[in-house]
Amino acid sequence: MSSEIVRAVCPHDCPDTCALLVHVEDGKAIAVKGDPEHPTTAGVLCTKVSRYTERTYHADRLLYPQKRTGKKGEGKFERISWEEALNIISDKLKTVASKDPLAILPYSYAGTMGLLQGDGMAQRFFHKIGASFLDRTICATAGGVGYKYTLGSRIGTDTEQTQNARLILIWGGNPIASNLHFWMRVQEAKRNGAKLIAIDPYRSLTAEKCHQHIALLPGTDAALALGLMHVLIAEDLLDHDYIAQHTLGFEQLSQRVAEWTPERVAATCGITAEEVIQLARDYGHCVQRGEASLIRMNYGVQRVHGGGMAVRNIACLPALVGAWRHAAGGVQLSLSDAFPKNVSYLQRPDLFPQGQPRRTINMSTIGDDLLKQSSAEFGSKIDAVIVYNSNPVAVAPQSATVAQGFAREDLFTVVIEHFQTDTADYADILLPATTQLEHTDVHTTYGHLYMMANNPAIAPLGEAKPNSEIFRLLGKKMGFDDTCFDESDDEMASQAFHKNDERAIHFDWASLKKTGWQKVNVKPAPFAEGGFATPSGKCEFYSESMRKDGFDPLPTYIPPYESVAANPQLGARFPLAMISPPARNFLNSTFVNVQSLRDTEGVPHLDIHPDDATFRQINDGDQVRIFNDRGSFVAVARVTDKARQGLVVGLSIWWKKLASDHKNANEVTSQQLTDMGGGPTFYDLLVQVEKA
Repeated sequence: MSSEIVRAVCPHDCPDTCALLVHVEDGKAIAVKGDPEHPTTAGVLCTKVSRYTERTYHADRLLYPQKRTGKKGEGKFERISWEEALNIISDKLKTVASKDPLAILPYSYAGTMGLLQGDGMAQRFFHKIGASFLDRTICATAGGVGYKYTLGSRIGTDTEQTQNARLILIWGGNPIASNLHFWMRVQEAKRNGAKLIAIDPYRSLTAEKCHQHIALLPGTDAALALGLMHVLIAEDLLDHDYIAQHTLGFEQLSQRVAEWTPERVAATCGITAEEVIQLARDYGHCVQRGEASLIRMNYGVQRVHGGGMAVRNIACLPALVGAWRHAAGGVQLSLSDAFPKNVSYLQRPDLFPQGQPRRTINMSTIGDDLLKQSSAEFGSKIDAVIVYNSNPVAVAPQSATVAQGFAREDLFTVVIEHFQTDTADYADILLPATTQLEHTDVHTTYGHLYMMANNPAIAPLGEAKPNSEIFRLLGKKMGFDDTCFDESDDEMASQAFHKNDERAIHFDWASLKKTGWQKVNVKPAPFAEGGFATPSGKCEFYSESMRKDGFDPLPTYIPPYESVAANPQLGARFPLAMISPPARNFLNSTFVNVQSLRDTEGVPHLDIHPDDATFRQINDGDQVRIFNDRGSFVAVARVTDKARQGLVVGLSIWWKKLASDHKNANEVTSQQLTDMGGGPTFYDLLVQVEKA
């Protein structure tokens, strides 16, 4: 018997990006463990990834190319050869491209976060064709834009410093479910005497374990941040030296937040004025004692109309009190800009045909865009879609419209997948992709500071191929003779980072494959002495860039599209706000088909406050219908005060085909976009609930 341990990386859309040790016997992966030597993984994996072999060897894995035989959406296919599949795809794409290459659209997101199997060779392929660009907005663009307007780049507090903080605000996130290794360090900080405060409309698993939970209304985070700034300034809980040296626009900010009294904030957020005042005092006094205060902001904050502004407002707070002086202080939303990624080499935008018009499609409005006809404003109708690393029929907003778009008989759809997802059911050609255990990749992260290498642990199952190889083969079928389409995954990985960048000192792909991970070279307290990557080099309370881009240059409050307060007429018909944060055992729509994990989740649930349930004669365990003008879905009611009054919570995202009514929470979400960044507004909606 032969056995080995192979170094790998968790590929999924999670800030933890764990270092894996894959135990292999006689060519079969028998276990996936966390690397105990990796400082953030520390030998611990989440429930999902610890069962990764169940996913890799799942009985329903796609192992061969297939061609549709039934109607779109029926999911009926027959096996074909790779040669036939590649010929069908290339012939169709050549035909479409001969009329207008912009009628071809890639649709992908973070099924893998790898630089090779994500958007390396694939982007080379689509650039060479001259296809439409995809604006990949579905997760983090709103917050990323607001954060960068304020601080200049998506960097922040190093997760490895968390245990040294003495006040930790967990704002709009549930790290027990979605950021486990940060939570482990939070627990250490708690044992060291830190105070933990959760700011979230829902009393999540994380909020239950914090010292305090502030249950504000969805979409009002920006107002709370304005109120905190009001109190900090009014009570002089400030670091005047830091403000003078490293910020821009303090006087204008002071005038703006003077309007946001604790009473006004309390009325807007559905909390008490005392909560606003005490939170500001906790935050300001912590730093004045010389202790570190850390805000861990997550993406739930920005999935509303004013989501970008909310992130911007929160990002202003550390500079007011000088929290950046401490390595464990400041704020973290994302660390993704800490990595010197060589994107131009990996994706080759220079391959795009010179002089050809360009078009960008927002992935969050894919439902509407697939149904648009050719026009001067829109351009050519979308005639071909290649979906990889995503499951839009399940995860994109306003799901019924998305499914209607993919059901078009004249739309040629290729889906590259591990399983026959909701989207795969609409494919014309279905191609089998390798999982992370079967291919090479190189990774950055957005929750810690390690470059990481993924080595293949086993041979590809069946006839599955890596995404990179699929797009290489398609390139050859299309007649692309550029040498970049001949580069191997190892050759691409070796150039994935700018080696002359001081952040990637001593990066060597061969060495990284052996060690598995290497920390980038960044300052432990990135903004202790200013040095923000904004135009002024300072934290910009006033942003001239925002003014030029058509935004309010100062922090402000943008109310939700759909709330009882902002839209009373709509609220009269649909009086309940709804959010759909991740279920603990799923990651977006990934892992939903792993039976052991689905058994743990049970069935789709809707958490509803006892007062809201009583008013509707709903009992715990009743099946209920959740609906608005966009659609409806059913779930089992859990009557609980974890959901504040006026709010219902549907933990998501279920595959539609695995729900009793073949629907999920995205039936009721909308395609309206955030204030900046063009992001989705998944948590900005009103519904009604009735017993089914």
